[in-house]
Amino acid sequence: MSDKPAKDAAEVRLPVVPATDWLNPLRDARDRRLPRVAGPSGLVIFGVTGDLSRKKLMPAVYDLANRGLLPPGFSLVGFARRDWEDQDFAQVVHDAVREHARTPFREEVWQQLAEGMRFVPGDFDDDTAFKQLKNAVEELDASRGTGGNFAFYLSVPPKFFPKVVRQLKKHGLAAPPEGSWRRAVIEKPFGHDLESAQRLNAVVHDVFEPDQVFRIDHYLGKETVQNILALRFANQMYEPIWNRSYVDHVQITMAEDIGIGGRAGYYDGIGAARDVIQNHLLQLMALTAMEEPIAFDADALLTEKLKVLKSVRLPEDLGAHTVRGQYAEGWQGGEKVIGYLQEEGIDAQSKTDTYAAIKLEVDNRRWAGVPFYLRTGKRLGRRVTEIAVVFQRAPHSPFDSTATEELGQNAVVIRVQPDEGMTVRFGSKVPGTSMEIRDVTMDFAYGESFTESSPEAYERLILDVLLGDANLFPRHQEVEESWKILDPIEEYWTEHGRPAQYASGSWGPEEADEMLARDGRSWRRP
Repeated sequence: MSDKPAKDAAEVRLPVVPATDWLNPLRDARDRRLPRVAGPSGLVIFGVTGDLSRKKLMPAVYDLANRGLLPPGFSLVGFARRDWEDQDFAQVVHDAVREHARTPFREEVWQQLAEGMRFVPGDFDDDTAFKQLKNAVEELDASRGTGGNFAFYLSVPPKFFPKVVRQLKKHGLAAPPEGSWRRAVIEKPFGHDLESAQRLNAVVHDVFEPDQVFRIDHYLGKETVQNILALRFANQMYEPIWNRSYVDHVQITMAEDIGIGGRAGYYDGIGAARDVIQNHLLQLMALTAMEEPIAFDADALLTEKLKVLKSVRLPEDLGAHTVRGQYAEGWQGGEKVIGYLQEEGIDAQSKTDTYAAIKLEVDNRRWAGVPFYLRTGKRLGRRVTEIAVVFQRAPHSPFDSTATEELGQNAVVIRVQPDEGMTVRFGSKVPGTSMEIRDVTMDFAYGESFTESSPEAYERLILDVLLGDANLFPRHQEVEESWKILDPIEEYWTEHGRPAQYASGSWGPEEADEMLARDGRSWRRP
Protein backbone atom coordinates (compact mmCIF):
# COMPACT_ATOMS: atom_id res chain seq x y z
CA MET A 1 0.00 0.00 0.00
CA SER A 2 2.87 2.32 0.72
CA ASP A 3 3.90 2.66 -2.95
CA LYS A 4 0.36 3.29 -4.31
CA PRO A 5 0.31 7.09 -3.70
CA ALA A 6 3.62 7.43 -5.55
CA LYS A 7 2.17 5.50 -8.48
CA ASP A 8 -0.95 7.70 -8.51
CA ALA A 9 1.17 10.83 -8.44
CA ALA A 10 3.14 9.61 -11.44
CA GLU A 11 -0.06 8.92 -13.36
CA VAL A 12 -1.48 12.44 -12.92
CA ARG A 13 1.70 14.29 -13.84
CA LEU A 14 0.95 16.63 -16.79
CA PRO A 15 3.32 17.41 -19.67
CA VAL A 16 4.86 20.87 -19.75
CA VAL A 17 3.29 22.94 -22.55
CA PRO A 18 5.53 25.57 -24.25
CA ALA A 19 4.45 29.17 -23.52
CA THR A 20 3.74 29.83 -27.19
CA ASP A 21 1.11 27.03 -27.31
CA TRP A 22 -0.52 27.76 -23.97
CA LEU A 23 -4.22 28.59 -23.89
CA ASN A 24 -6.22 29.87 -20.95
CA PRO A 25 -8.68 27.00 -20.16
CA LEU A 26 -11.05 29.43 -18.42
CA ARG A 27 -11.43 31.70 -21.43
CA ASP A 28 -14.37 31.36 -23.79
CA ALA A 29 -13.53 32.57 -27.30
CA ARG A 30 -17.06 33.98 -27.63
CA ASP A 31 -16.58 36.33 -24.65
CA ARG A 32 -15.64 39.76 -26.06
CA ARG A 33 -15.21 41.30 -22.61
CA LEU A 34 -11.78 39.74 -22.18
CA PRO A 35 -9.16 41.67 -24.16
CA ARG A 36 -6.20 40.03 -25.87
CA VAL A 37 -3.29 40.02 -23.41
CA ALA A 38 0.33 39.57 -24.47
CA GLY A 39 2.13 36.48 -23.21
CA PRO A 40 5.56 36.50 -21.53
CA SER A 41 7.70 38.96 -23.49
CA GLY A 42 9.97 41.99 -23.57
CA LEU A 43 10.69 44.97 -25.81
CA VAL A 44 14.11 46.39 -26.74
CA ILE A 45 14.02 49.97 -28.09
CA PHE A 46 17.01 51.19 -30.11
CA GLY A 47 17.22 54.99 -30.17
CA VAL A 48 15.31 55.20 -26.94
CA THR A 49 16.31 58.84 -26.34
CA GLY A 50 14.52 60.13 -29.48
CA ASP A 51 11.25 62.04 -29.68
CA LEU A 52 9.25 59.07 -31.01
CA SER A 53 10.30 56.91 -28.10
CA ARG A 54 9.71 59.60 -25.47
CA LYS A 55 6.37 60.88 -26.77
CA LYS A 56 4.80 57.70 -28.20
CA LEU A 57 6.50 54.38 -27.48
CA MET A 58 7.21 54.57 -23.74
CA PRO A 59 3.80 56.13 -22.91
CA ALA A 60 2.13 53.42 -25.05
CA VAL A 61 3.92 50.68 -23.11
CA TYR A 62 2.76 52.20 -19.82
CA ASP A 63 -0.83 52.58 -21.10
CA LEU A 64 -0.87 48.91 -22.14
CA ALA A 65 0.39 47.91 -18.69
CA ASN A 66 -2.18 50.18 -17.04
CA ARG A 67 -4.96 48.51 -19.05
CA GLY A 68 -3.77 45.08 -17.94
CA LEU A 69 -2.71 44.01 -21.43
CA LEU A 70 0.95 43.25 -20.66
CA PRO A 71 2.21 40.24 -18.68
CA PRO A 72 3.35 40.85 -15.07
CA GLY A 73 6.98 40.16 -15.99
CA PHE A 74 7.06 42.41 -19.06
CA SER A 75 10.52 43.93 -19.59
CA LEU A 76 11.68 47.10 -21.35
CA VAL A 77 15.29 47.55 -22.46
CA GLY A 78 16.62 50.87 -23.78
CA PHE A 79 19.68 51.09 -26.05
CA ALA A 80 21.21 54.49 -26.81
CA ARG A 81 24.38 56.56 -26.75
CA ARG A 82 24.01 57.84 -23.18
CA ASP A 83 26.04 57.22 -20.06
CA TRP A 84 23.05 56.13 -17.98
CA GLU A 85 22.40 53.56 -15.31
CA ASP A 86 19.17 51.52 -15.17
CA GLN A 87 17.66 53.96 -12.66
CA ASP A 88 18.44 56.94 -14.94
CA PHE A 89 16.57 55.22 -17.76
CA ALA A 90 13.65 54.44 -15.45
CA GLN A 91 13.47 58.14 -14.51
CA VAL A 92 13.38 59.16 -18.21
CA VAL A 93 10.55 56.69 -18.85
CA HIS A 94 8.76 57.94 -15.72
CA ASP A 95 8.92 61.57 -16.92
CA ALA A 96 7.75 60.62 -20.44
CA VAL A 97 4.84 58.64 -19.03
CA ARG A 98 3.81 61.44 -16.66
CA GLU A 99 3.79 63.93 -19.55
CA HIS A 100 2.40 61.91 -22.46
CA ALA A 101 0.48 58.85 -21.21
CA ARG A 102 -3.19 58.62 -22.16
CA THR A 103 -4.32 56.81 -19.00
CA PRO A 104 -4.00 58.03 -15.38
CA PHE A 105 -0.70 57.44 -13.58
CA ARG A 106 -0.87 54.63 -11.01
CA GLU A 107 2.10 54.00 -8.73
CA GLU A 108 1.59 50.24 -8.41
CA VAL A 109 1.55 49.79 -12.22
CA TRP A 110 4.66 51.92 -12.55
CA GLN A 111 6.57 50.00 -9.87
CA GLN A 112 5.86 46.66 -11.52
CA LEU A 113 6.95 48.00 -14.91
CA ALA A 114 10.06 49.72 -13.51
CA GLU A 115 11.36 46.46 -12.03
CA GLY A 116 11.78 45.11 -15.57
CA MET A 117 13.62 48.13 -17.03
CA ARG A 118 17.23 47.93 -18.13
CA PHE A 119 19.50 50.30 -20.05
CA VAL A 120 22.43 49.45 -22.33
CA PRO A 121 24.74 52.34 -23.35
CA GLY A 122 26.62 52.15 -26.63
CA ASP A 123 26.88 52.78 -30.38
CA PHE A 124 25.53 50.51 -33.07
CA ASP A 125 29.15 49.58 -33.97
CA ASP A 126 29.96 48.67 -30.38
CA ASP A 127 30.30 44.88 -30.01
CA THR A 128 30.72 45.23 -26.25
CA ALA A 129 27.35 47.01 -26.00
CA PHE A 130 25.59 44.24 -27.93
CA LYS A 131 27.20 41.65 -25.64
CA GLN A 132 25.78 43.64 -22.72
CA LEU A 133 22.40 43.64 -24.46
CA LYS A 134 22.52 39.86 -24.84
CA ASN A 135 23.39 39.53 -21.13
CA ALA A 136 20.50 41.84 -20.21
CA VAL A 137 18.06 39.79 -22.29
CA GLU A 138 19.25 36.53 -20.70
CA GLU A 139 19.08 38.04 -17.20
CA LEU A 140 15.50 39.24 -17.81
CA ASP A 141 14.57 35.79 -19.09
CA ALA A 142 15.69 34.35 -15.77
CA SER A 143 14.45 37.07 -13.39
CA ARG A 144 11.24 38.21 -15.12
CA GLY A 145 10.16 35.09 -16.98
CA THR A 146 10.04 36.63 -20.47
CA GLY A 147 10.25 33.15 -22.01
CA GLY A 148 12.95 34.22 -24.48
CA ASN A 149 10.37 36.32 -26.37
CA PHE A 150 11.71 39.74 -27.42
CA ALA A 151 10.78 42.35 -30.01
CA PHE A 152 13.47 44.76 -31.22
CA TYR A 153 12.09 48.20 -32.06
CA LEU A 154 14.35 50.20 -34.41
CA SER A 155 13.41 53.79 -33.54
CA VAL A 156 16.50 55.03 -35.40
CA PRO A 157 17.24 56.80 -38.73
CA PRO A 158 16.80 54.39 -41.68
CA LYS A 159 20.52 54.47 -42.54
CA PHE A 160 21.18 52.52 -39.31
CA PHE A 161 18.65 49.72 -39.97
CA PRO A 162 21.14 47.39 -41.74
CA LYS A 163 23.82 47.95 -39.10
CA VAL A 164 21.48 47.16 -36.18
CA VAL A 165 19.98 44.00 -37.69
CA ARG A 166 23.44 42.68 -38.62
CA GLN A 167 24.62 43.25 -35.05
CA LEU A 168 21.56 41.41 -33.74
CA LYS A 169 22.48 38.45 -35.97
CA LYS A 170 26.18 38.58 -35.11
CA HIS A 171 25.51 38.41 -31.36
CA GLY A 172 22.86 35.72 -31.53
CA LEU A 173 19.99 38.01 -30.53
CA ALA A 174 17.91 37.49 -33.69
CA ALA A 175 17.70 33.70 -33.28
CA PRO A 176 15.12 32.74 -30.62
CA PRO A 177 15.61 29.90 -28.15
CA GLU A 178 13.52 26.76 -28.80
CA GLY A 179 9.80 27.50 -28.38
CA SER A 180 10.31 31.30 -28.28
CA TRP A 181 10.14 34.17 -30.79
CA ARG A 182 12.15 37.20 -31.86
CA ARG A 183 10.67 40.03 -33.95
CA ALA A 184 11.98 43.22 -35.57
CA VAL A 185 9.91 46.41 -35.70
CA ILE A 186 10.94 48.95 -38.34
CA GLU A 187 9.71 52.55 -38.64
CA LYS A 188 9.17 54.26 -41.99
CA PRO A 189 10.55 55.34 -44.38
CA PHE A 190 11.31 51.93 -45.89
CA GLY A 191 13.93 53.22 -48.32
CA HIS A 192 13.71 56.39 -50.45
CA ASP A 193 12.91 54.64 -53.76
CA LEU A 194 12.27 51.12 -55.08
CA GLU A 195 15.93 50.15 -55.37
CA SER A 196 16.84 51.22 -51.83
CA ALA A 197 13.68 49.54 -50.45
CA GLN A 198 14.66 46.26 -52.12
CA ARG A 199 18.19 46.50 -50.73
CA LEU A 200 16.85 47.20 -47.23
CA ASN A 201 14.39 44.31 -47.44
CA ALA A 202 17.18 41.96 -48.55
CA VAL A 203 19.34 42.93 -45.55
CA VAL A 204 16.49 42.65 -43.03
CA HIS A 205 15.23 39.32 -44.44
CA ASP A 206 18.75 37.91 -44.29
CA VAL A 207 18.46 38.18 -40.50
CA PHE A 208 14.71 37.85 -39.82
CA GLU A 209 12.09 35.79 -41.65
CA PRO A 210 9.44 37.93 -43.44
CA ASP A 211 6.80 37.01 -40.84
CA GLN A 212 9.14 38.20 -38.06
CA VAL A 213 9.40 41.73 -39.53
CA PHE A 214 6.77 44.30 -38.53
CA ARG A 215 6.86 47.53 -40.55
CA ILE A 216 5.11 50.24 -38.55
CA ASP A 217 2.68 52.57 -40.30
CA HIS A 218 1.03 54.21 -37.31
CA TYR A 219 -1.94 55.31 -39.41
CA LEU A 220 -3.00 51.69 -39.75
CA GLY A 221 -3.22 51.49 -35.96
CA LYS A 222 -5.91 54.17 -35.81
CA GLU A 223 -9.43 52.98 -35.02
CA THR A 224 -10.93 54.99 -37.87
CA VAL A 225 -8.65 53.37 -40.46
CA GLN A 226 -9.67 49.92 -39.28
CA ASN A 227 -13.26 51.13 -39.37
CA ILE A 228 -12.99 51.52 -43.17
CA LEU A 229 -13.18 47.73 -43.40
CA ALA A 230 -16.02 47.52 -40.88
CA LEU A 231 -17.94 50.26 -42.68
CA ARG A 232 -17.64 48.56 -46.05
CA PHE A 233 -17.89 44.87 -45.29
CA ALA A 234 -20.06 44.65 -42.15
CA ASN A 235 -22.85 46.81 -43.60
CA GLN A 236 -25.08 46.23 -46.60
CA MET A 237 -25.87 49.90 -47.23
CA TYR A 238 -22.45 51.01 -48.57
CA GLU A 239 -20.87 48.16 -50.51
CA PRO A 240 -23.48 48.02 -53.35
CA ILE A 241 -22.70 51.66 -54.26
CA TRP A 242 -18.94 51.53 -53.56
CA ASN A 243 -17.98 51.37 -57.24
CA ARG A 244 -17.69 53.23 -60.56
CA SER A 245 -21.46 53.13 -61.16
CA TYR A 246 -22.11 55.52 -58.25
CA VAL A 247 -18.78 57.06 -57.11
CA ASP A 248 -17.61 60.19 -58.95
CA HIS A 249 -14.17 60.44 -57.32
CA VAL A 250 -12.26 59.89 -54.07
CA GLN A 251 -10.15 62.48 -52.19
CA ILE A 252 -7.63 61.41 -49.55
CA THR A 253 -6.08 64.27 -47.59
CA MET A 254 -3.45 64.44 -44.88
CA ALA A 255 -2.86 68.05 -43.87
CA GLU A 256 -0.55 69.37 -41.14
CA ASP A 257 -0.60 72.89 -39.69
CA ILE A 258 3.07 72.77 -38.61
CA GLY A 259 6.32 73.26 -40.49
CA ILE A 260 9.32 70.94 -40.42
CA GLY A 261 10.37 72.02 -36.90
CA GLY A 262 13.82 70.67 -36.12
CA ARG A 263 13.67 67.91 -38.74
CA ALA A 264 15.61 69.70 -41.49
CA GLY A 265 18.30 67.00 -41.55
CA TYR A 266 15.73 64.26 -42.09
CA TYR A 267 13.15 66.08 -44.21
CA ASP A 268 15.22 67.94 -46.81
CA GLY A 269 15.74 65.67 -49.78
CA ILE A 270 12.83 63.40 -48.80
CA GLY A 271 9.77 65.65 -49.00
CA ALA A 272 6.03 65.27 -48.54
CA ALA A 273 5.38 62.66 -51.24
CA ARG A 274 8.03 60.21 -50.00
CA ASP A 275 7.23 60.96 -46.35
CA VAL A 276 3.43 60.56 -46.55
CA ILE A 277 2.01 59.51 -49.93
CA GLN A 278 4.24 56.45 -50.43
CA ASN A 279 3.10 54.86 -47.17
CA HIS A 280 0.15 56.48 -45.37
CA LEU A 281 -1.96 57.68 -48.29
CA LEU A 282 -1.41 54.70 -50.60
CA GLN A 283 -2.31 52.40 -47.70
CA LEU A 284 -5.52 54.38 -47.09
CA MET A 285 -6.27 54.21 -50.81
CA ALA A 286 -5.73 50.44 -50.87
CA LEU A 287 -8.10 49.93 -47.92
CA THR A 288 -10.72 52.17 -49.56
CA ALA A 289 -10.52 50.46 -52.96
CA MET A 290 -9.82 46.80 -52.11
CA GLU A 291 -12.21 43.88 -52.64
CA GLU A 292 -13.59 42.01 -49.66
CA PRO A 293 -10.91 39.73 -48.13
CA ILE A 294 -11.82 36.11 -47.40
CA ALA A 295 -10.91 36.71 -43.73
CA PHE A 296 -9.54 39.43 -41.48
CA ASP A 297 -6.00 38.08 -41.34
CA ALA A 298 -2.65 39.34 -42.57
CA ASP A 299 -2.38 37.13 -45.69
CA ALA A 300 -5.93 37.80 -46.90
CA LEU A 301 -5.56 41.57 -46.39
CA LEU A 302 -2.18 41.54 -48.16
CA THR A 303 -3.68 39.72 -51.15
CA GLU A 304 -6.44 42.28 -51.67
CA LYS A 305 -4.32 45.39 -50.98
CA LEU A 306 -1.66 44.18 -53.42
CA LYS A 307 -4.30 43.76 -56.15
CA VAL A 308 -5.18 47.45 -55.77
CA LEU A 309 -1.57 48.69 -55.74
CA LYS A 310 -0.70 46.58 -58.79
CA SER A 311 -3.77 48.02 -60.61
CA VAL A 312 -2.85 51.67 -60.02
CA ARG A 313 -2.35 53.60 -63.25
CA LEU A 314 -0.41 56.87 -63.39
CA PRO A 315 -1.73 59.76 -65.51
CA GLU A 316 -0.10 60.05 -68.94
CA ASP A 317 0.58 63.77 -68.45
CA LEU A 318 2.35 63.99 -65.08
CA GLY A 319 2.77 67.76 -65.48
CA ALA A 320 -1.00 68.29 -65.62
CA HIS A 321 -2.02 65.76 -62.96
CA THR A 322 0.63 66.07 -60.25
CA VAL A 323 1.60 69.15 -58.22
CA ARG A 324 4.35 69.82 -55.71
CA GLY A 325 4.76 72.90 -53.56
CA GLN A 326 6.77 74.57 -50.81
CA TYR A 327 5.28 76.67 -48.05
CA ALA A 328 6.24 80.33 -48.11
CA GLU A 329 5.95 82.77 -45.23
CA GLY A 330 2.48 83.65 -44.04
CA TRP A 331 0.13 83.86 -41.07
CA GLN A 332 -0.80 80.75 -39.17
CA GLY A 333 -2.51 80.46 -35.82
CA GLY A 334 -2.37 84.23 -35.40
CA GLU A 335 1.39 84.51 -35.83
CA LYS A 336 3.76 85.24 -38.70
CA VAL A 337 5.76 82.17 -39.76
CA ILE A 338 8.74 81.79 -42.09
CA GLY A 339 8.83 79.88 -45.36
CA TYR A 340 10.50 76.50 -45.94
CA LEU A 341 13.56 77.99 -47.63
CA GLN A 342 14.13 80.25 -44.59
CA GLU A 343 14.04 77.32 -42.12
CA GLU A 344 17.29 76.64 -40.27
CA GLY A 345 19.38 74.00 -42.03
CA ILE A 346 17.55 74.25 -45.39
CA ASP A 347 19.46 75.15 -48.57
CA ALA A 348 17.97 78.27 -50.18
CA GLN A 349 17.97 76.39 -53.53
CA SER A 350 16.21 73.30 -52.14
CA LYS A 351 13.58 71.70 -54.42
CA THR A 352 12.16 69.48 -51.66
CA ASP A 353 8.36 69.39 -51.68
CA THR A 354 6.39 70.23 -48.53
CA TYR A 355 3.11 69.79 -50.46
CA ALA A 356 2.24 67.09 -52.97
CA ALA A 357 -0.99 66.28 -54.83
CA ILE A 358 -1.38 63.49 -57.37
CA LYS A 359 -4.16 61.94 -59.43
CA LEU A 360 -4.26 58.14 -59.74
CA GLU A 361 -6.67 55.65 -61.27
CA VAL A 362 -7.28 52.01 -60.41
CA ASP A 363 -7.47 49.89 -63.54
CA ASN A 364 -10.02 47.25 -62.56
CA ARG A 365 -13.70 46.53 -63.05
CA ARG A 366 -14.84 48.19 -59.81
CA TRP A 367 -12.99 51.51 -60.21
CA ALA A 368 -12.31 52.02 -63.94
CA GLY A 369 -12.57 55.75 -64.73
CA VAL A 370 -12.83 56.89 -61.08
CA PRO A 371 -9.96 59.26 -60.16
CA PHE A 372 -8.34 59.08 -56.72
CA TYR A 373 -6.86 62.43 -55.67
CA LEU A 374 -4.18 62.19 -52.96
CA ARG A 375 -2.75 65.29 -51.28
CA THR A 376 -0.57 66.06 -48.31
CA GLY A 377 1.19 69.16 -47.06
CA LYS A 378 2.72 71.07 -44.19
CA ARG A 379 1.63 74.53 -42.99
CA LEU A 380 -1.89 74.03 -44.38
CA GLY A 381 -5.15 75.41 -42.98
CA ARG A 382 -5.46 72.89 -40.17
CA ARG A 383 -4.37 69.44 -39.04
CA VAL A 384 -6.69 66.85 -40.54
CA THR A 385 -6.65 63.46 -42.24
CA GLU A 386 -9.74 62.27 -44.08
CA ILE A 387 -11.00 60.02 -46.87
CA ALA A 388 -13.89 61.50 -48.87
CA VAL A 389 -15.83 59.21 -51.20
CA VAL A 390 -17.78 61.66 -53.39
CA PHE A 391 -20.80 60.28 -55.27
CA GLN A 392 -22.20 61.23 -58.65
CA ARG A 393 -25.02 63.74 -58.90
CA ALA A 394 -28.55 62.42 -59.36
CA PRO A 395 -29.08 61.68 -63.09
CA HIS A 396 -32.26 63.76 -63.10
CA SER A 397 -33.61 66.43 -60.73
CA PRO A 398 -37.34 67.23 -60.81
CA PHE A 399 -36.71 70.37 -58.77
CA ASP A 400 -36.22 73.79 -60.28
CA SER A 401 -32.50 74.53 -60.77
CA THR A 402 -32.74 77.59 -58.52
CA ALA A 403 -34.02 75.38 -55.69
CA THR A 404 -30.86 73.24 -55.72
CA GLU A 405 -28.16 75.94 -56.01
CA GLU A 406 -26.73 74.99 -52.60
CA LEU A 407 -26.92 71.24 -53.19
CA GLY A 408 -23.55 69.59 -53.67
CA GLN A 409 -22.65 65.94 -54.21
CA ASN A 410 -23.43 63.21 -51.69
CA ALA A 411 -20.32 62.10 -49.83
CA VAL A 412 -19.16 59.66 -47.18
CA VAL A 413 -16.24 61.23 -45.30
CA ILE A 414 -14.13 59.11 -42.93
CA ARG A 415 -12.24 61.34 -40.49
CA VAL A 416 -9.01 59.63 -39.42
CA GLN A 417 -7.83 62.50 -37.21
CA PRO A 418 -8.22 64.57 -35.11
CA ASP A 419 -12.03 64.24 -34.61
CA GLU A 420 -12.25 60.50 -35.30
CA GLY A 421 -15.53 59.53 -36.88
CA MET A 422 -17.56 59.68 -40.06
CA THR A 423 -19.84 62.15 -41.84
CA VAL A 424 -22.49 61.43 -44.46
CA ARG A 425 -23.47 64.42 -46.62
CA PHE A 426 -26.82 64.44 -48.42
CA GLY A 427 -29.50 66.86 -49.63
CA SER A 428 -32.53 67.78 -47.54
CA LYS A 429 -35.46 70.16 -47.91
CA VAL A 430 -35.11 73.49 -46.14
CA PRO A 431 -38.13 74.16 -43.87
CA GLY A 432 -40.55 76.64 -45.46
CA THR A 433 -43.13 76.98 -48.19
CA SER A 434 -40.72 76.66 -51.14
CA MET A 435 -39.05 73.41 -52.28
CA GLU A 436 -35.47 74.49 -51.57
CA ILE A 437 -32.87 71.74 -51.11
CA ARG A 438 -29.56 72.15 -49.32
CA ASP A 439 -26.67 69.94 -48.11
CA VAL A 440 -26.88 68.60 -44.56
CA THR A 441 -24.58 66.22 -42.70
CA MET A 442 -25.16 63.26 -40.44
CA ASP A 443 -22.26 62.80 -38.04
CA PHE A 444 -20.84 59.84 -36.13
CA ALA A 445 -18.07 60.55 -33.60
CA TYR A 446 -16.15 57.88 -31.72
CA GLY A 447 -16.01 59.99 -28.59
CA GLU A 448 -19.80 60.27 -28.39
CA SER A 449 -20.86 56.78 -29.49
CA PHE A 450 -18.64 54.59 -27.28
CA THR A 451 -17.88 54.77 -23.57
CA GLU A 452 -14.33 53.48 -24.10
CA SER A 453 -11.91 56.01 -25.56
CA SER A 454 -9.88 55.02 -28.62
CA PRO A 455 -6.39 53.78 -27.74
CA GLU A 456 -3.37 55.47 -29.26
CA ALA A 457 -2.26 53.85 -32.53
CA TYR A 458 1.06 52.81 -30.98
CA GLU A 459 -0.72 50.98 -28.16
CA ARG A 460 -2.56 48.78 -30.65
CA LEU A 461 0.51 48.25 -32.82
CA ILE A 462 2.93 47.39 -29.99
CA LEU A 463 0.39 44.94 -28.56
CA ASP A 464 -0.06 43.36 -32.01
CA VAL A 465 3.73 42.94 -32.33
CA LEU A 466 3.86 41.14 -28.97
CA LEU A 467 0.91 38.96 -30.00
CA GLY A 468 2.38 38.27 -33.45
CA ASP A 469 -0.69 39.70 -35.18
CA ALA A 470 0.45 41.20 -38.53
CA ASN A 471 -2.95 42.40 -39.83
CA LEU A 472 -2.11 46.11 -39.55
CA PHE A 473 1.48 46.02 -40.81
CA PRO A 474 2.46 46.56 -44.46
CA ARG A 475 4.47 43.69 -45.94
CA HIS A 476 7.54 44.20 -48.09
CA GLN A 477 5.56 43.51 -51.29
CA GLU A 478 3.26 46.48 -50.52
CA VAL A 479 6.22 48.73 -49.79
CA GLU A 480 7.85 47.89 -53.13
CA GLU A 481 4.61 48.30 -55.13
CA SER A 482 4.11 51.73 -53.52
CA TRP A 483 7.57 52.83 -54.63
CA LYS A 484 6.79 51.65 -58.17
CA ILE A 485 3.87 54.09 -58.16
CA LEU A 486 5.79 57.07 -56.72
CA ASP A 487 9.20 56.70 -58.36
CA PRO A 488 8.13 57.90 -61.88
CA ILE A 489 6.48 60.97 -60.32
CA GLU A 490 9.61 61.83 -58.30
CA GLU A 491 11.78 61.37 -61.41
CA TYR A 492 9.51 63.72 -63.39
CA TRP A 493 9.65 66.36 -60.65
CA THR A 494 13.45 66.12 -60.47
CA GLU A 495 13.71 66.95 -64.18
CA HIS A 496 10.98 69.61 -64.45
CA GLY A 497 11.02 73.01 -62.74
CA ARG A 498 10.73 73.91 -59.10
CA PRO A 499 7.97 73.47 -56.48
CA ALA A 500 5.14 76.03 -56.56
CA GLN A 501 5.01 78.42 -53.60
CA TYR A 502 1.97 78.63 -51.33
CA ALA A 503 1.31 80.87 -48.34
CA SER A 504 1.53 79.23 -44.92
CA GLY A 505 -1.97 78.81 -43.49
CA SER A 506 -3.56 78.34 -46.93
CA TRP A 507 -4.70 75.04 -48.49
CA GLY A 508 -1.82 74.68 -50.93
CA PRO A 509 -0.71 76.15 -54.25
CA GLU A 510 -3.14 77.44 -56.90
CA GLU A 511 -1.77 74.80 -59.28
CA ALA A 512 -3.43 72.10 -57.14
CA ASP A 513 -6.82 73.81 -57.49
CA GLU A 514 -6.25 74.10 -61.24
CA MET A 515 -5.40 70.39 -61.43
CA LEU A 516 -8.90 69.46 -60.18
CA ALA A 517 -10.60 72.30 -62.07
CA ARG A 518 -9.36 70.76 -65.35
CA ASP A 519 -11.43 67.69 -64.41
CA GLY A 520 -14.46 69.80 -63.48
CA ARG A 521 -13.97 69.17 -59.75
CA SER A 522 -12.70 71.00 -56.67
CA TRP A 523 -10.95 70.08 -53.42
CA ARG A 524 -13.08 69.58 -50.33
CA ARG A 525 -12.46 72.06 -47.53
CA PRO A 526 -11.95 69.68 -44.54
